[in-house]
Amino acid sequence: MEVSSTAIPVTESSQAGHARRTAAALAARLGFSEEAQGKVSIVVSEAAKNLVAHAREGLILLRAIHAGPLGGLEMLALDKGPGMADVERCLRDGFSTAGTSGVGLGAMRRMSTLFDIYSMPGMGTAVVAQLWADKPPPPCRMEVGAVCVAMTGEEVCGDSWVVDYKMDRCVFLVADGLGHGPEAARASRAAVVSFLEQTPREPLELLRGAHQELRSTRGAAVSVAAVQEAQLHYAGVGNISAAVVAPGGTIQRLVSMNGTLGHQAPRMQQFSYPWSVGSTLVMCSDGLATQWRLDAYPGLLARHPSLVAGVLYRDFARGRDDATVLVARELPRGESR
Repeated sequence: MEVSSTAIPVTESSQAGHARRTAAALAARLGFSEEAQGKVSIVVSEAAKNLVAHAREGLILLRAIHAGPLGGLEMLALDKGPGMADVERCLRDGFSTAGTSGVGLGAMRRMSTLFDIYSMPGMGTAVVAQLWADKPPPPCRMEVGAVCVAMTGEEVCGDSWVVDYKMDRCVFLVADGLGHGPEAARASRAAVVSFLEQTPREPLELLRGAHQELRSTRGAAVSVAAVQEAQLHYAGVGNISAAVVAPGGTIQRLVSMNGTLGHQAPRMQQFSYPWSVGSTLVMCSDGLATQWRLDAYPGLLARHPSLVAGVLYRDFARGRDDATVLVARELPRGESR
């Protein structure tokens, strides 16, 4: 089961230290060696120092990542600072606009298994870095990124998400428990457990199974998407928003039915949509404003899905509810980061 992200605001140096210590503790729990923990600390520390030096509303998101038995850590650093006019120049050692030694981004890239960055002048920067406790997993044709953050003041997130490879399909679920807090979390996690326990089925059947599982909870909005060959099959109940973005940028919004899974779901229906290599799936809980869009971010769709999820969260989170953004893209055969 996927876990939520730990969100750490970073606007001054004491918060940077807190981010570094939190990341090191997470790496230790994930079985990182002392040397690997040191790399995590450096990557997060450099990102945090950049936020303190340059950012407005700087934020670091940390989450555990898994690939079968392999465990790793992902860091997203998000800000609404001045952005970078020339990203490649900023990545070179020795370049600095803040009077520092200018080795931060270069060191982060060298120490990370995966490193990617997106920046727009006047809008801010998003950086993703992934590090693994052991060897990194083999490349996968379906790149996935996600942000799942509890509402401010809550210790647990009432949203959940999961990705599973069932036979020859890649299947995604996003669940938003009614309300927030522990009872919302129990409902959304029940949807995930039901999803993982069911044998490979169509999204509509997976949704019906979750409907029975959630009857003892307060209920949830749940959507399931399955990518198989040239089609995406989708079924949802409640206010999970979802869309398929074609390689050219055209957005097809996906249809969910009204109701609350586990309680009132008078009608469930599955829909099918065209899917091609290079397409991107976006699924969001209602912690994001419904008018989220991608056309204002040139080049973002070419970056890692975690950056897409991070930018959408940064710019469209409502701030008064749990928020989840799941982004997945199918890469051409033989292509990986």
